[in-house]
Amino acid sequence: MFGLFSSPSSGNSQPSHAVKGAAGGIHAVLGTPLAAAPGAGQAEAQFGCGCFWGAEKGFWRLPGVVTTAVGYAGGQLASPSYEQVCSGRSGHAEVVRVVWDTARVSFADLLKLFWECHDPTQGNRQGNDRGSQYRSAIFVDDPDLLAVAEASRQAYQGALDAAGRGRITTEIGSGRTFHYAEPYHQQYLAKPGSRPYCSAQPTGIPLGPIPGATYLLPASVWESYDWAIPHCVLRGDNAPIALV
Repeated sequence: MFGLFSSPSSGNSQPSHAVKGAAGGIHAVLGTPLAAAPGAGQAEAQFGCGCFWGAEKGFWRLPGVVTTAVGYAGGQLASPSYEQVCSGRSGHAEVVRVVWDTARVSFADLLKLFWECHDPTQGNRQGNDRGSQYRSAIFVDDPDLLAVAEASRQAYQGALDAAGRGRITTEIGSGRTFHYAEPYHQQYLAKPGSRPYCSAQPTGIPLGPIPGATYLLPASVWESYDWAIPHCVLRGDNAPIALV
């Protein structure tokens, strides 16, 4: 990741396996607590799409998202630092924790953004970012949502196959502890002086229907994302997308 260091739906939400290291901050764009636990009618999941800076912005812009935070999940160390994760020895992936209002935005909508905003066939890299920390991943503890995630992977693989693309390498699982990243990483692209960096490499292939899941967001929302343009999220406004 090119950054501050020179080196690199179901409405039955359940609490995440574990969340550690929250600093008690407030979301720089949404104004909500970063460590907010899902309330009634809310759910949460973690998404790994390469560098977490651009991925987080993509998710916080969706109508109905309550809060987002970047962090590390899927590794072995009890309290990983950015340097340890970037070394590749901790086993963690860079992920975005998303809490959303299930009446306004569905897990299917979040999965549409996830699959379309990066290339899930690249293994332990995304664009210029290389290493296991940049792997594609979905971590969610609700078994109903886990099943939807699996169904979406099958659906997107079908779309990729039809286009002659490769096999998906995305890791899907539950029970992954989320560790909050350092404060300067949170909503990084919305902060003064941030470097406009995003390594995501969208395939340009849309996700179609997901068996057993329903999209809630109107088509107009997706007009705010143009995955044919490299690093599309860097060109969009920081504010959440307004529904007309």
